[in-house]
Amino acid sequence: MNKNRPKVGIGVIIRKEGKILLGKRINAHGEGTWSFPGGHLEFGESWQECALREVKEETGLRIKNIRFFKATNDIFKKEQKHYITLFMECEYESGELQNLEPDKCEKWDWFDWNDLPGNLFLPIKNLKGKQ
Repeated sequence: MNKNRPKVGIGVIIRKEGKILLGKRINAHGEGTWSFPGGHLEFGESWQECALREVKEETGLRIKNIRFFKATNDIFKKEQKHYITLFMECEYESGELQNLEPDKCEKWDWFDWNDLPGNLFLPIKNLKGKQ
């Protein structure tokens, strides 16, 4: 039996003035790709709590109206990693955008959903394929 079981990741789609927030990943699988704020679901944490925590830790932003959007099954063949990614959708509430984890994210930027950068993180590619 394979002990390398899938992990649960949370991706947070923050909507503000018709745009969504993406960060350029560094020092992790998917390096050089654009990804939503997010991370691993911690033991005992709700999906909404994880979304709030990760967004605050990574960007300093406060979010509201957090709700489940979609899930993807993401297999990173090269890295031998398997994630179930739960996408949570929400709205920007307040705060100034900051890059609070510069060792994990090169920069943050707002994009139109229909005009995203080409090099998207695998879970977002899979999500876009479900649209």
